[in-house]
Amino acid sequence: MPRHTFLTIPVGNCVGLTSVSIGLVRTFDRLGAPVGFFKALSQPHAGEDFDRSSAYLEVTNTLEPSAAISYERVKDATASGRLDDLMEEVISHFEKIPAEQESIIVEGLVATPDLPNAQAINAALARALNAEVILVTRPHENGPEALIRQLNEILNTLPPAILEVRPAVVLNHVNLPALRKRLNLELATAHQALLALQEEISSDHLPYDLIGLVPSSPDLAATRVADIVSQLDGRIIFPGDMKSRRIREITLCARTVPNMLGALKTGTLIVTPSDRSDIITAAALAATRSIQLAGLILTGGCKPDEATIAFCRDAFALDGGLPVIQVESSSYETARSLFNLNPELPVEDIERVNLVMETVALGMDTSWLRKRCSTTVEKRLSPPAFRHRVTTIARRSPKRIILPEGEEPRTIQAAIRCAERSIAICQLIGDPAQIAEVARVNNLSLHPEVGIIDPATVRDRYLEPLLERRRHKGMTEKDAVESLRDNTVLGTIMLELGEVDGLVAGAVQSTANTIRPALQLIKTRPDARAVSSVFFMCLPDQVLVYGDCAVNPDPDAELLADIAIQSAASAKAFGIEPVIAMISYSTLGSGSGSNVDKVKEATEIVRQRDPSLVIDGPLQYDAASIREVARTKAPDSKVAGRANVFIFPDLNTGNTTYKAVQRSANVVSMGPMLQGLRKPVNDLSRGASVDDILYTIALTAVQAGQTSVS
Repeated sequence: MPRHTFLTIPVGNCVGLTSVSIGLVRTFDRLGAPVGFFKALSQPHAGEDFDRSSAYLEVTNTLEPSAAISYERVKDATASGRLDDLMEEVISHFEKIPAEQESIIVEGLVATPDLPNAQAINAALARALNAEVILVTRPHENGPEALIRQLNEILNTLPPAILEVRPAVVLNHVNLPALRKRLNLELATAHQALLALQEEISSDHLPYDLIGLVPSSPDLAATRVADIVSQLDGRIIFPGDMKSRRIREITLCARTVPNMLGALKTGTLIVTPSDRSDIITAAALAATRSIQLAGLILTGGCKPDEATIAFCRDAFALDGGLPVIQVESSSYETARSLFNLNPELPVEDIERVNLVMETVALGMDTSWLRKRCSTTVEKRLSPPAFRHRVTTIARRSPKRIILPEGEEPRTIQAAIRCAERSIAICQLIGDPAQIAEVARVNNLSLHPEVGIIDPATVRDRYLEPLLERRRHKGMTEKDAVESLRDNTVLGTIMLELGEVDGLVAGAVQSTANTIRPALQLIKTRPDARAVSSVFFMCLPDQVLVYGDCAVNPDPDAELLADIAIQSAASAKAFGIEPVIAMISYSTLGSGSGSNVDKVKEATEIVRQRDPSLVIDGPLQYDAASIREVARTKAPDSKVAGRANVFIFPDLNTGNTTYKAVQRSANVVSMGPMLQGLRKPVNDLSRGASVDDILYTIALTAVQAGQTSVS
């Protein structure tokens, strides 16, 4: 298929060219379209020797862009008038891009004092690469008429070569609430506002297409505490959760404690003199109430009172730890420095880089991109595309998902986000007053679609149903009363009775405690020999399925075949066409032993039970996953080198492999997702993030939809 190239060009100052460029990469990723990124000409920031755009894409496991032509080479070529030579070099680099990357995002140059002719170079790039231009700017005003005037003025300043093909325009840093007001929209998303604005300014006479609207957001500017320490020349007293806690507000506290209590909110960075033991103690007390301050900056250079610090030490360690930093400067000087910090997004802040990319992607007109590419792109399920697919399927018929750990802050936030995105109807089990308090101190607004079930008021209702299902195992009424004190058991019996559609737990309890009630009450489907599990491993280029890595210690051949068939069905359910490798330490008979024989027998059982499945084994992992190895070890195999479903011979192999890949390659693993149960129950890692919980809820909702259909 023909390669399609888009060149992003900035128009104006501080327009966020890099953010939009990497966000376009994520946009194509969400579509499942093979995309590449090409920073043709390097333009590092002052004091840096690397390209930020490429670095951002590398740390997010999206791409590994090739090195750009050095900035010194760019300046030399333009100063000597040898721009054509420079473009030839650009083309030679461009032709090395892998052929499978069908659409390429090329980032242009920004005009600077030492490169004033950046737009002329951008025009040369557009011509040399036969690229379509995407202009990136920020609006001065939000009304349609003002935007038309601004965009027309912009076009008049650009070299004609940039406009040879009708350009597209992306508006960045948009004041979305103000735009909604001008367009008479209520609670519109960025994409909905874009569509409304497109309709307002639509005209065949306008020489551009408006294809993107990216809103300003405080979250996009929320710096981690870890990123300010060196800039303040600070000394760390308690590192705490420096790499995760974000600064959403800065408060200089020199007042008495009663007058500064309102400043003690999650996300606030407290700046106070080092000798204010009362404020230090108040910050520690806030930590005991689940208020996650961003950090505590102690100013003035004097040493804080040791007894006070010792007294607060345990409180400071709660919830990952409150960062406490001492600086030599005064409170006023420190506050001024904080407000003048370098606004550039640190490459190490992977969470924020992903947030920027997702925010841009959600504001793009993907229908325009598809049409402009003039071809149907071949689907591949990248991690962003996988997550997008999961949530899209879940939205089609929102399911009721019970969350037994309803008082846990991450769980509450995930439930709220699920409601906001219409992914699922979440039910929190927990004390309503405690849930409300946790939401308040974490600045969360409970969504009306999030239900709250007070276990104290409903437990008695489930006593007899539980006894009916467990009396044959010797359960007494006293045992049942005690079991129902466990919210996971309570949620599981509700699922069994059909009052909810799925259950997700494990953020604060073990896998065994999550799975055991399901095995006792939900039981397996008639077509499943046993319950098993899969992980969705989000590698940079695609999502792989690993099974079984969590449940069955040493399955026999029949059970291993059942796990393979279940895993293939799970893969298909989420848009992955299964190519199944049965993993062993031997490839197609190169070794021998009972374990190899088991895998070989299981492979034959799968072929007999479902001849439509593409499966082979035994295969070693490298032969199953790497084409070059496959050509040597298994040249005739239809699976070797292209497997996307990996079935491990036992729990020791599977669990070890998934953790090794996850930790060594910085890979996100979603799961374990249980399969084979009559109704869906899924476990979380105790270190799960809000996103992990959200997508596990979405997976569970999709499973629930499949269960109801079957």
